[in-house]
Amino acid sequence: MPAPGDPDIAKMVSEISAERIERSVHILTSFTTRHTLSDPSPNGNDIGAARAWIGAEFGRIADASNGRLQVEQDAFQQPRAPGIPQPVGIVNIVATLPGTQPESRDRIYIVGSHYDSCSGKLLNFESPAPGADDDASGVAAVLELARVMSHYEFNATIVFMAVAGEEQGRYGSVHWAAQARQKKLNIAGVINNDIIGSTQAEDGGRDSATVRLFAQGVPPGKMPGDDLSALFSTGGENDTPPRELARAIREASALYMPAMNVKIIYRTDRYLREGDQQSFLDQGYPAVRFTEPVEDFRHQREEVRVENKVAYGDTTDLLNFAYIADVARVNAAALAVLARAPAAPRGVQIETAKLENDTTLRWQPNAEPDLAGYRIVWRDTTAPFWEHALDVPKNATRHTLPDVPKDNVIFGVEAVDAAGHASPAVYPLPASGP
Repeated sequence: MPAPGDPDIAKMVSEISAERIERSVHILTSFTTRHTLSDPSPNGNDIGAARAWIGAEFGRIADASNGRLQVEQDAFQQPRAPGIPQPVGIVNIVATLPGTQPESRDRIYIVGSHYDSCSGKLLNFESPAPGADDDASGVAAVLELARVMSHYEFNATIVFMAVAGEEQGRYGSVHWAAQARQKKLNIAGVINNDIIGSTQAEDGGRDSATVRLFAQGVPPGKMPGDDLSALFSTGGENDTPPRELARAIREASALYMPAMNVKIIYRTDRYLREGDQQSFLDQGYPAVRFTEPVEDFRHQREEVRVENKVAYGDTTDLLNFAYIADVARVNAAALAVLARAPAAPRGVQIETAKLENDTTLRWQPNAEPDLAGYRIVWRDTTAPFWEHALDVPKNATRHTLPDVPKDNVIFGVEAVDAAGHASPAVYPLPASGP
């Protein structure tokens, strides 16, 4: 198989603009508040006006793409609920870039953020809530990704999404993800960008080369199905679909953005916090979250003020726009590789019919016409990332690795196309029969 490396993807990454991201952030923070319960009028200065601007911006991007990007609003009435004292209209803005390969276009990758903001008390929808870091930074990155990537073609479909209601309880993403499950959409991966704007810690330290990527392992609160039970019982608790998605994102970043350290965190989210990736995880979709390296909580969900000579509030002065652009570039590289790669192999199994020191893996064939083959990857059971790889041809659906004992390592199987784009790995479940 050819060595990986796609000049198109390198070009996409280089086209991400920190200046355009900065412009978007300044516009989003110019609205008095983007609180979900604030004025819904598009002619006001609250969430309705912000929503109108985001929709119009996606519309301009769609026009520049010659209509390939399709923009729609997912509007619904949210009844009373925790954080929602009276029924309120919530609107998600969704821009879809359809895939061009018939065998892949129903496979969907989502990159999203939330455009609502909150300042101080959860139900205070009147005080200024600029929401610069949380989450104008993420919305600006998603808009920039759409601007750049809508001029390119991908085998699979990419959805760019800005949702509302996150601060009250993820109501926008909960609704969209539930609708996706009802429609049986084939969502292969979700990337949530939430709080990606600052490189300054509370103690004044700075780190502009690291972004955290949160990836869930064992799903909490429910009994696992047969596949997850088999995965857990064979030591695959660190190889759930969200964690394989995170590894694939990290590998794409290492190839196209080597200066950025994608630090995978083996958690769904931070303590006492949550994000829209959880809504998709709850529906069984692989989803992960990008967040800046170290947060300063004085500048998140706080009233804008100065107290004892300490500034509070989520304002633009602490944002690093070059850093947001770098995080967007990591997103672009990962999304492009995933959406151009074949689908992850199905039916991946490890043969366990007899005691032996060889390992035999098998899988079902992929259907993509540009499939070049499969890549068997493995690592020590205590290693976080793949350490070894072996490519096999596209007509192979079974392969034996001599003298590589299955008891000692973790295996995965990827699908690879002729340009070297690789799918996320799939952990093999045990198969005792033929």
